[in-house]
Amino acid sequence: MSPTFDDRDGYIWYNGEMKPWRDSQVHVLSHALHYASAVFEGERVYGGNIFKLTEHSQRLIRSGELLDFKVPYTVEEIDAACNAVVKANNIVDGYVRPIAWRGSEMMGVSAQSTRINVAIAAWEWPSYFSPEARMKGLRMQISDWQRPAPTTAPTASKAAGLYMICTLSKHKAEAAGYNDALMMDYRGLVAEATGANIFFLMDGKLHTPTPDCFLDGITRRTVIDLAKREGIEVIERHIQPEEMANATEAFLTGTAVEVTPISEIGQYKFTPGQLSQTLMGAYDHEVRRTDNRAALVSTSAA
Repeated sequence: MSPTFDDRDGYIWYNGEMKPWRDSQVHVLSHALHYASAVFEGERVYGGNIFKLTEHSQRLIRSGELLDFKVPYTVEEIDAACNAVVKANNIVDGYVRPIAWRGSEMMGVSAQSTRINVAIAAWEWPSYFSPEARMKGLRMQISDWQRPAPTTAPTASKAAGLYMICTLSKHKAEAAGYNDALMMDYRGLVAEATGANIFFLMDGKLHTPTPDCFLDGITRRTVIDLAKREGIEVIERHIQPEEMANATEAFLTGTAVEVTPISEIGQYKFTPGQLSQTLMGAYDHEVRRTDNRAALVSTSAA
């Protein structure tokens, strides 16, 4: 049995200092635990390098701003702390989790005087699946829950509270024998999976939902750029659920899943094929480049 995440050897960067893993704790009355006032990032380490690190650090700070708090460190300081944690824990291929949250100084909806805490952990985490296993495709259920409208939640942030319905959706899908769930948005349009963006191959072109009420993933933007490099036309638009019947291939993109094909979503079937394989290979090559800092520059870090 794998060790639990509170009982491990190693170090976590916590409010500016490296602390032993087991000593990195928060109080039970932390505001974030009761009111979800927390933002976080998920980053992958390949060959000792954190892919798109600065973009993730920028988004962490922006997410805090959207939740009405200021992360008390600069992008450069967060970058340096992430690299220090990877080094302290001897991570070669792994995962990095920065998080910023309101502390326990106030208990109530109003929390202007709470301290903004920041912690960064890292642990070994190889790829979810081998390329051969990924090409079998994920089986997905369609979730009962919808992504909220941008007028009801700060949907451009990577906020902890926005993932509650993702957990509910994924638990129900896994209980029914599926790998994940596809969520529609508040309008009934195709949105995203529980922790990843989605793409469809239709008539030789790559179609992906417009991220106007869910996160515009850093991996999503990377794959769009890689597809364009390959000469593939990418169309960002609103997608009706019934249009999935016209897609021949579909895949997810995200820090954790990387590029992973889909074999079915509810009643809709797909055949993982050449496009999925091409973009899987292109992404694997991109993240393993000697200098990740020279990787694709996306149009926005928000």
